[in-house]
Amino acid sequence: MMFEGEAEAWLGIDLGTQSVRALLVTADGTVLGSGTAPLTGRRDGVRHEQDPGEWWAAVCTASRAAMSSLRGRGSIGGLAVCGTSGTVLLTDAQGRPLTPGLMYDDGRAVEEAARVGMQTSWALPKALWLLDAHGWREGRGQVARVAHQPDVITAQLTGGVVIPTDSSHALKTGYEAEREAWPPQLAHLGEVLPEVVRPGTRLGEVCPAAAEATGIPAGTPVVAGMTDGCAAQIASGALRSGAWNSVLGTTLVLKGASARPVRDEAGVVYNHRAPDGSWLPGGASSVGAGALPTVADPAELAELDGRAAAYEPSGALTYPLASPGERFPFLAPDATAFTLGTPASEADSWAAVLQGVAFTERLCLDYLRSLGAPIDGPLTFTGGAARSAYWNQLRTDILGRPARVPEQIEPALGMAVLAAYGAGPGGRALSEVADGMVRIRTLLEPRASHTARFAEPYARLVDELETRGWLPTPLATHTRTRLNQDTIDS
Repeated sequence: MMFEGEAEAWLGIDLGTQSVRALLVTADGTVLGSGTAPLTGRRDGVRHEQDPGEWWAAVCTASRAAMSSLRGRGSIGGLAVCGTSGTVLLTDAQGRPLTPGLMYDDGRAVEEAARVGMQTSWALPKALWLLDAHGWREGRGQVARVAHQPDVITAQLTGGVVIPTDSSHALKTGYEAEREAWPPQLAHLGEVLPEVVRPGTRLGEVCPAAAEATGIPAGTPVVAGMTDGCAAQIASGALRSGAWNSVLGTTLVLKGASARPVRDEAGVVYNHRAPDGSWLPGGASSVGAGALPTVADPAELAELDGRAAAYEPSGALTYPLASPGERFPFLAPDATAFTLGTPASEADSWAAVLQGVAFTERLCLDYLRSLGAPIDGPLTFTGGAARSAYWNQLRTDILGRPARVPEQIEPALGMAVLAAYGAGPGGRALSEVADGMVRIRTLLEPRASHTARFAEPYARLVDELETRGWLPTPLATHTRTRLNQDTIDS
């Protein structure tokens, strides 16, 4: 029951790599409360694991902090949980973890990845590796079930034994989103694979024991979530066909909305199924802010941005991979970062990286256009780099298209929106719910004179990537044709 002056709020929980974040948000986007708790992991070479018990402890801490501010201000209508895409573990028949969580970047499943034709970052190779390592294939081990990071939390919240996973997290475990079924080639795994439902499906309610641990009222609906990348997309409001969210942090991820899947024979673009049955295509590049020197002081970052403005374009051309190998807009495992020319100063070097990321971002959009993806809707900037006003404007200029930056750029907000969609009044599209809860902070317009000055270095980067054998010639030709047409039109 709500009293006058109270508001119904929705809880989003984000299981990140370094922390858990909980955000309590009303239907008009007002943040009533938030909480965070750190996570630690074990890294050793290609190994990267986390303790599932630590996930639950952090959720309890973060949720109690977020819920503490709700007293007397409203009630909670539901919650949803997102996790890191590709993180997987095994549980027993009661849903209790049997193994550590193998994180998205755990690189041990090399043979399994080759066998199923996937990258090691995907969940299926790691799940097969775990099943082999724990003797499931020979029948020596316990009954095991494959689970994703949020499944552990939703099971704890509902007090259920084994509850369904969502199709978003299941995608990288081999689930076929178009057929909405596990593929025939995984039939031998039988009940080891979980039941799958669409995001936004009601899974159950918070049980009394979980309510005591988390501060979330018993009976609160628990809704199936999505991956952290999809959660960030929902938080950006990029949910109508043709809209895209460009998430720039350590690396660059583009995620959009489409009425149909975007077909890509190269396999660098994949498609999540939206709660309403439409599609969320996207791809992840290895360029990003991770290629910049580490600068902790915000004032120093702003000062470097200001000095970089004197170098438009930079005297050097940089392809700023944050780590070896490229995944989008082309697949080149042997790709490495490079710089052509010598920067005139530290500020010029800084400018070259900022511009190189934006050039790659433009190439990603050109690739999506070449695939026939709808890209004529609004473009939203999120991720840690969206805090840089200068970089936002530079990207807008290089892309030659308007962009916007929301107030909140957290995946936890996306899960609060999804909870409102799944547990709130029926008959509303997810995009309508997001329109009410996502607040836009900044609107950016490209400056034609600045866009023109970056055409030549962008063309040189395309030529260089093609010459090195990384960028396929058809895409390079398409990009040059688009660039020439844009130059004529301007």
